[in-house]
Amino acid sequence: MRLNVTVDEPLLEPFLPVIRRRHEKSVLRELEFTGRGKSLSDCFNNHLYFGLHRTAEGGWIFREWAPNATAIYLIGDSNEWQKREDFRLRSVGGGVWELELPAEAMWHGMAYKLWVMWQDGCGERIPSYARRVVQDDISKIFTTQVWAPEQPYRWKNAALPRCEHPLIYEAHVGMSMENRRVATFNEFRAYVLPRIADLGYNMIQLMGIQEHPYYGSFGYQVSNFYAVSSRFGTPDDLKRLIDEAHGFGIGVIMDLVHSHAVKNEAEGLSCFAGDYDQYFYSGERGVHKLWNSRCFDYGKNEVIGFLLSNCKFWAEEFHFDGFRFDGITSMLYWDHGLGRDFTEYKFYYDGNQDEEAITYLTLANKLIHEVNPAIITIAEDMSGMPGLASPPEKGGIGFDFRMSMGVPDYWIKLIKDKKDEEWHVGDMFYELTNKRAEEHTISYAESHDQAMVGDKTIFFRLVDKDIYTGMSVFDHNLVIERGIALHKMIRLLTIATAGDGYLNFMGNEFGHPEWIDFPREGNQWSYEHARRQWSLADDTNLRFRFLNAFDKAMIEMVNKTLFFKPIPEPVVRDEKRQILVFRRGAYCFVFNFSPDHSYSDYQFETEAGKYVPVLDTDDKRFDGFGRIDDRQEHFTLFRDGRNWLSLYIPARTAFVLQLQQEVTDEEK
Repeated sequence: MRLNVTVDEPLLEPFLPVIRRRHEKSVLRELEFTGRGKSLSDCFNNHLYFGLHRTAEGGWIFREWAPNATAIYLIGDSNEWQKREDFRLRSVGGGVWELELPAEAMWHGMAYKLWVMWQDGCGERIPSYARRVVQDDISKIFTTQVWAPEQPYRWKNAALPRCEHPLIYEAHVGMSMENRRVATFNEFRAYVLPRIADLGYNMIQLMGIQEHPYYGSFGYQVSNFYAVSSRFGTPDDLKRLIDEAHGFGIGVIMDLVHSHAVKNEAEGLSCFAGDYDQYFYSGERGVHKLWNSRCFDYGKNEVIGFLLSNCKFWAEEFHFDGFRFDGITSMLYWDHGLGRDFTEYKFYYDGNQDEEAITYLTLANKLIHEVNPAIITIAEDMSGMPGLASPPEKGGIGFDFRMSMGVPDYWIKLIKDKKDEEWHVGDMFYELTNKRAEEHTISYAESHDQAMVGDKTIFFRLVDKDIYTGMSVFDHNLVIERGIALHKMIRLLTIATAGDGYLNFMGNEFGHPEWIDFPREGNQWSYEHARRQWSLADDTNLRFRFLNAFDKAMIEMVNKTLFFKPIPEPVVRDEKRQILVFRRGAYCFVFNFSPDHSYSDYQFETEAGKYVPVLDTDDKRFDGFGRIDDRQEHFTLFRDGRNWLSLYIPARTAFVLQLQQEVTDEEK
């Protein structure tokens, strides 16, 4: 089979045979599953077959895939946790085991597990398709729980249309409250969701949804792929949160972890029935040494079925509006991309790539969009692999968006390594706009990664220890004033140059102090840094509220203007004066990064017309100095055959102007 896949980028021409081979492989694999007569969505319903389900007669049926097992028993509350013959599963072929039980044998809320036996061994296991896994407060042991309420959750709000330009509020439910403990879905819904709605974000990205044994993993060491993390609440609590978000017009994105799995055997899939390779690659390829986790074997049909059905399950059961696929660099490369600088195209096609993983991701994107075309998919890839966010029919992997992971790295490096006077606006514009034209991207100044222990948020890095003593509205502190000004400018420039969307991590909109550090042995299991101090943003005596107010105004501006469509067009890159001006359609963005030089009559050539202020970082509403009159209209002057705009641009300030109309002869 030879499919006519071409590339628009001339530098990719030498690698066209590899690109075509990968595309053909995904097409053939899809045909293998669908047989030409079905869709991928029709084929992958493992979650409706495996696990525990009600029968038409009111009883129960349970199935598990465990090809290496010699015997399996269901043990739990109903049989006093004993291996009994009437709870013994029977082999039905293909490594599948099955058990039928009467209605009285299981009930909602009942605890159970599997006792799995294999040659030379045995042990308790949690079913691979378990939908509810709970942890005992005393023993800390995880157990499966029957989740079959008499009244299934009834959705109140209709599905949302596809979001073309996501403004994402990244959040972790467990650390979302100010109390020093694990917060719940219900608390997040009652106290945090209204804040997000007030700020104007149109999507929430929830971390740590899939069950994970270690809270400190941030949800990235998954044990039970079909279970909602019980530490935050019940499956119905999550549904209610998503439903209410939809009521606000806010979509919900799930952080989906298919890049690896926790190494734990009692809680997870590793060595499920005495076979370390049932779900994972054998030998060294099956272990991610840096993450101390297991790597899926994407070449196995059973693993493909497990993961693709998982995508469908979360989409249909919980009405998620998007999926952010976490850590896919680890999937794409046999060496997980560790210690590599992807400076040449050849590093994407040199045989170090796991083409089975590439095939899986392509099929996952196709299936998700078959299930619901309104769902968006986002790739988190550090390598910058070409085609990641291109359609499969063009030889791409099919993600709708990719994270612009180089942007936050650039900001941190600039703040750390350069004095304010050395900030190069030309480099700045290049780094923030350096994106492939054919791919949709989401930019961000900082996600949770930039706030983890050992690092600092941008605002904390700008002001450091002064955050503890200088944030009072009654004090004047030069460090704080610099930090507040630059924090606003950095966020505005990041969103103004974004390809198609923007992301902010919970609390960073108001300059949340310090770092994120989950309870662990190294900090005496403290929750001190695994929370969000909303009271700082609400305190009228503190300056955090001004950063929050600016974030709200900035997001409101984006929602009104939707300036993402045209690409940023540079107008001025004045390195000496540190002035950057660029346009996006009718909007003109003006930045002066000079710490001490203001310009009263700065002139540059631009399109003729009347320009009116839209947003100003120096506005007193945002703790600025109010040096710009936001009521002032600006008209271009026609001179020497060109149109010139003359502006007052204060030091360390940015503002947005809108071209409202063409100037008339009288106005000229």
